[in-house]
This record gives sequence, C-alpha cells and structure tokens, in this order.
Amino acid sequence: MDADFARRALRAARLDAQLFEEVENDPRATVQAGGVVVLAAVAAGVGSGARGFGEILLGTVAALVSWFVWAYLAYWIGTRLLPEPATRANHGELLRAVGFASAPGMLRVLGVIGPLQGLVFLVAGLWMLVATVIAVRQALDYESTWRALGVSAIGWVVQAVLLATTLWLLGGPGRPA
Repeated sequence: MDADFARRALRAARLDAQLFEEVENDPRATVQAGGVVVLAAVAAGVGSGARGFGEILLGTVAALVSWFVWAYLAYWIGTRLLPEPATRANHGELLRAVGFASAPGMLRVLGVIGPLQGLVFLVAGLWMLVATVIAVRQALDYESTWRALGVSAIGWVVQAVLLATTLWLLGGPGRPA
C-alpha cells in the first residue's frame, strides 16, 4: 500500500478538514478515493460475516455505485439547491472528498468479533457520517456545517429511495409476489 494513500486515509479518519480540501483539488486522488471505498466495503463484508467471495464482491460493487451516485447527488444538491456564494465544485471534487470520508468504514472489519459487531458498525457508520459532512463542507466551499449537513441529509434520503426502488424493481425484499 502506498504510504501517501495510507496517510491520507488516516487523516480522513481523523476528520482532518485540510485532507478533504487537498483531495478535492487533486484529480490524481480519484483512484485513491475509490480504493478507500473498496477497502471500506470489503471490511463491511468481512465484518458482517458475508458468506463467500460473491457476497463480498457484490457488496463492493454496490458500494462503488453508491459512492458515485452519492457524490453526484451531493454535487447537484450542493451546487444547485443549496449553494453558498463561494460554492464552486464539480462531480470529481465531491467524488474524491466523499470517497475519503469512507475511511472510518475500514474499521467494520472488527465486526468479526461477534459480540462487538453491532457496536462496531454503529460507531463506524456515525464516524463516516461526520466525515461525509466535513467532506461535503470542504468540497462545496461552505462556511456553514449546517448547510453541509442539510446536503448530506437530503442526499441520503434521495439515495435511500433510489436504492429501495432499485431493489424493489429487481425483485428484492418488499416486492409483492
């Protein structure tokens, strides 16, 4: 693993606002951000007790698609619906920042410790949420953390509806027989 990658992932987990600013402005960090998303997804699969390579692979692909969609939603909501005067961003900037916000999700691998699984996933999820709000604030050049929280909340609801609809259309849980 590249030392720069590891340092950046650790800084993201530490909620270093400057890190999110740095990766926002570094187009070469897109691959690294994708790597963080993949590692967090694999950690979640392993930590959740996924049965076999297929489940982990499916979860990883779903995480990558969700990352792309989430970053686009944050970009669109943040620049079109809730911009501040200084807001200047593109999809790539949000993609990189939000990707690195997944860094705390790597801890979900600790879910293999059965009795701690729920706590590990809860803590990692909340930590990722805080990191995402910071990433959105930095990438959209917001002064207001509340506005970044609003963008994140609206985006989360829209993504949840899209995911539920997709699962329903594919015959997943909740689809009438």
